[in-house]
Amino acid sequence: MLYLMPMSKILIGAIAAVMMSTPALADRLTLDRVFASPSLSGSAPRALSLSPDGRYATLLRSRPDDLNRYDLWAIDTTTGESRMLIDSKKVGSGAEISEAEKMRRERARVGGSLGIVSYNWSPDGKTILVPLDGDLYLASLDGSVQQVTHTAATEVDAQVSATGHYLSFVRDQNLFVIDLKNNQEQALSQDGGGSLTWGSAEFVAQEEMSRTKGHWWSPDDSRLAVARVDESQVHIVTRAAIGANGTQTYQQRYPMAGTPNAKVELYLMNPDGSRKVTVDLGNNDDIYLARVNWSPDSQSLYVQRESRDQQQLDLLKVDSHTGQSQLLFSETSKSWINLNNDLQILKDDSLIWASERSGYRHLYHWQKGKWTTLTQGDWMTLGVVGLDQKKGLLYFLANKSTPIEQHLYVIDYHHPSEPRQLTEAGWYNNAVMDKGANRLLIGRSNTSQPPQVYLADTKGKRLSWIEENKLDARHPYAPYLAEHAKTEFGSLKANDGKRLYYKILSPKRVAGQKYPVFIQVYNGPDVGRQVTQGWTSPLHQYLVSKGWIVFSIDGRGSPQRGKAFEEPIYKAMGTVEVEDQLTGLNWLKSQDYVDAKRIAVFGWSYGGYMVQKLLQKAPGQYSAGVSGAPVIRWDLYDTHYTERFLGNPALDPQPYQKSDALSDALKLSDPMLLIHGMADDNVVFDNSVALVSKLQEGDKSFEFMAYPGETHRIAGEQKQRHLWHMIEKFLDRTTKCRE
Repeated sequence: MLYLMPMSKILIGAIAAVMMSTPALADRLTLDRVFASPSLSGSAPRALSLSPDGRYATLLRSRPDDLNRYDLWAIDTTTGESRMLIDSKKVGSGAEISEAEKMRRERARVGGSLGIVSYNWSPDGKTILVPLDGDLYLASLDGSVQQVTHTAATEVDAQVSATGHYLSFVRDQNLFVIDLKNNQEQALSQDGGGSLTWGSAEFVAQEEMSRTKGHWWSPDDSRLAVARVDESQVHIVTRAAIGANGTQTYQQRYPMAGTPNAKVELYLMNPDGSRKVTVDLGNNDDIYLARVNWSPDSQSLYVQRESRDQQQLDLLKVDSHTGQSQLLFSETSKSWINLNNDLQILKDDSLIWASERSGYRHLYHWQKGKWTTLTQGDWMTLGVVGLDQKKGLLYFLANKSTPIEQHLYVIDYHHPSEPRQLTEAGWYNNAVMDKGANRLLIGRSNTSQPPQVYLADTKGKRLSWIEENKLDARHPYAPYLAEHAKTEFGSLKANDGKRLYYKILSPKRVAGQKYPVFIQVYNGPDVGRQVTQGWTSPLHQYLVSKGWIVFSIDGRGSPQRGKAFEEPIYKAMGTVEVEDQLTGLNWLKSQDYVDAKRIAVFGWSYGGYMVQKLLQKAPGQYSAGVSGAPVIRWDLYDTHYTERFLGNPALDPQPYQKSDALSDALKLSDPMLLIHGMADDNVVFDNSVALVSKLQEGDKSFEFMAYPGETHRIAGEQKQRHLWHMIEKFLDRTTKCRE
């Protein structure tokens, strides 16, 4: 999955504003302050969760003196008492984690973070499992912490079983189980190693399918479903992690588009490894194991099987004792199917299912072969949050009111009617719920308020603040509030009539004066929408304070607008989304306050690819482009992402040839700054190397900055400052100070 470069807490949503009097010069926002601690966005916790009984809220908080280091905190939702459960500087060995774990963190989008990067409540609610420095710890609510593993190897994919009886994890590519009653450890597999792994998700499952697990406990702990991943046929790339102190090479199994995927089998076994049976996944082994869920009674396993071309998704019901499966139903598409995590298996064996069969993702109730539509309309459901089977209530996120906001809704799935909105208009919301659907944790922000978290009842009423993050005089951002620019939203029409939303931030305009423009682009599928009603980076406010207008537009191909909005890029990447960005460019040039000769474009990952395509498609229309970690050749990217949108190049290479950014690279005529991390395992460094070589052969001038040891994100305060000082100097020279 391609993604925006997350500069610490920098790129989260839309930017905000409070207008006050002109501040003193000492309070002017600087690039150094943007990337320094404490975070200018205030306390923006990660990994919000509720204990299974709803009594405690837990979250990861960064330290005031180090915005990249996180500790685990707990808040008693009854008393409001807040305390640090695990201090990451006091617990843990400080040992170097394995390269494999570093790459797992990259795929989880927490690469570059220090301290505690993840945790999980045990299903019984008695302990919290915390991986730290390669070992596993169990934290109790009384503040005690037990180190469970003490090995040089890194334990990954750890889980506490449903009843709290067992702890499972993968070490050296084999699955282990510890009986927590007697601390006895047992290996459930012995042949893992090399190209074979038990109990972990394969690369594309982690990176592209949002499936991070490779084994699953039944609700009664009687059985385990375990994936066996054989990568022996997967293409090997020699990835060079080029660092300041030398170069390390890794033989990485990387399934490039058109090449073999890992062979994934699924087994069912007892916690001691006995009574192992193979799950019948069908005769075709060139498929994706998309999702695995247990029935509440532990008698059945529900498996989502996706075809290699991603145009068919089957739901299988599997007998937990024999492994035999039956097909319940299939979803099909002429383009691709977007996976989701919304399957809910009810006690009566009926299902809540999400589908885009109407053109928008909506929720359905399936019972004994009969379908009931729960939601409908030209909007999308965006994730099930909670399920109350006693009352028949289903809680979910959606963009029903406007595509630039996200709200929490509830419906009665037995008697579906118009969904009831539980969150306040004018905000971008996320939510989590406890197992019993009794309490909600709602995280929100908007264009005038950085992220907040509050505890709510099932009607959405705020009960107490978990993190108010109030923009008062004590807030880290307080000295700079006077320089805030208001975020304005609007829309334009694409050439097919589709509405394209944009956002714009401007300095206080002086009549007759024209301003340079900084365009931030992404416009890729699946992730990365730019135009939302949420708080984002003080970096953009810094640019406005320096005289820039900041602009973004989400064109066709962007997610969460329905299949008709996404699908024009099918087998045609780098076409309609380029047209829509140029629609935004032409609108900007028509504004009397914009200097049409001073418009620069910046993008990272898919956005970096878009910068290349825009400079090639419209030479002379942009004053400069900054292209970070761009995909240049789509055949260098992985199977599940790339084949979803461009098809299989082994069967039809033409969409790849038309969509790459290499064929027309010599059309480059505008100043261009290319940036890439030299240890990137997502958009591999080979992409930029191929572009550099072609531009040099064509005697094309450009600028290039490579970051030794950095992956797909440039992490750390010092390197982020270096990155943006360099970008600013480049843009000042090529755009801002241009005659």
